[in-house]
Amino acid sequence: MPEPGLSPLPSSLPSVAVLLGSRALAEVLADAPAGTAVIAAATAPTAPVPTAVPAPEAAPAPTPTPAGTPAPGWLPSGPTGLGTATLSLARHPEPPAAPEPPAPVAGRPVPGLYFHPIAEPDPVRVEEVSRRIKDWAVDEVQLFPDDWEGEFDGFSVGRYMVACHPDAPSVDHVMLATRLMVAENAVDDCYCEDHGGSPVGLGGRLLLAHTALDPLHTTEEYAPRWAESLHADAPRRAYRSAMEYFVRQVTPSQADRYRHDMARLHMGYLAEAAWSETEYMPEVWEYLAMRQFNNFRPCPTLTDSIGGYELPADLHAQSAMQRVIALAGNATTIVNDLYSYMKELDSPGTHLNLPVVIAEREGLSDREGYLKAVEVHNDLMHAFESEAAALALACPVPTVQRFLRGVAAWVDGNHYWHQTNTYRYSLPDFW
Repeated sequence: MPEPGLSPLPSSLPSVAVLLGSRALAEVLADAPAGTAVIAAATAPTAPVPTAVPAPEAAPAPTPTPAGTPAPGWLPSGPTGLGTATLSLARHPEPPAAPEPPAPVAGRPVPGLYFHPIAEPDPVRVEEVSRRIKDWAVDEVQLFPDDWEGEFDGFSVGRYMVACHPDAPSVDHVMLATRLMVAENAVDDCYCEDHGGSPVGLGGRLLLAHTALDPLHTTEEYAPRWAESLHADAPRRAYRSAMEYFVRQVTPSQADRYRHDMARLHMGYLAEAAWSETEYMPEVWEYLAMRQFNNFRPCPTLTDSIGGYELPADLHAQSAMQRVIALAGNATTIVNDLYSYMKELDSPGTHLNLPVVIAEREGLSDREGYLKAVEVHNDLMHAFESEAAALALACPVPTVQRFLRGVAAWVDGNHYWHQTNTYRYSLPDFW
């Protein structure tokens, strides 16, 4: 894959983070061995992997912080994001002008939530991805019966993935993420919750499904039975097919990275299922620990794969980069807790989400628990932006810069989809 340049992607990382200067950098480098490794990696050359990848399309302009989340008055020009003048390797005598705000989008954002609005994703690309993913789901993997079609359409996965990957060079690249997203949701729905899922026996089901991502290496006698099992149900069919498309397009290290993150996800599923079986209400910190695994992390970790380049494995594995990715996954997952709150209240039994756990464990009202969950999300978002900006300063390698911008774009696109998906989500009457 080609070495990327500093493309002007939208980002949720405000330029104010750069003004933190040495303080932010010192925090990243506080752990001397890890910090030293980051800087050493910044000076090491990386050999591009040749492949035929179309040039990325022009991305929409960066967007400002939303109304209700004003920037401090001393900011010179408002947030502009990684890849703009403030974090470019070149020097600019004048700060960039504040960008025009994006056009309004559907849906009401959670009041008080810290987020960055984006422009509507390219409708032509959305339509094409939506058409292709439904053809794949119906014709290639027989994902759902006819009476689930409305739910599939209402998920709006094409709009979701196009919004989250604005630097994808082609629809083919977006489709890699889209198939994997649909497959993950099939496993969640059919094995864990909405459509026949149950905590009982979940571990066995997840293990067998995981072999569609991480193949079984066994004897000639038993290999055919395993291969046959990959077609046994919709989740395994979806995992197998989506992963086959993915590994043909990406490098071995990118594929292995994804398998690792999916194992994390499945471990989080099992923790939540265990609490459900024993009717255990976790402490808030325990719930947040579970949500660090049962979360969106596999999605932003695909940033470079979908962008048509590779963040080298040694740079991806740096502790500072791992912290940035974890914070992004945690923040975006709490977004899901907040927007799906009403939907989950309507489901049978007690559905764990952060507002419910805070209210129960800290003796708060439902409203107070929800509002405190908003504060937790905002703290995670600020930590993500600060850590990402500090890492960008510490390691000014083009692949690192672009990956950080891509993760930030995923965070923004994820919020956009939750806010605008009024088919699935509505907000509580707490304001």
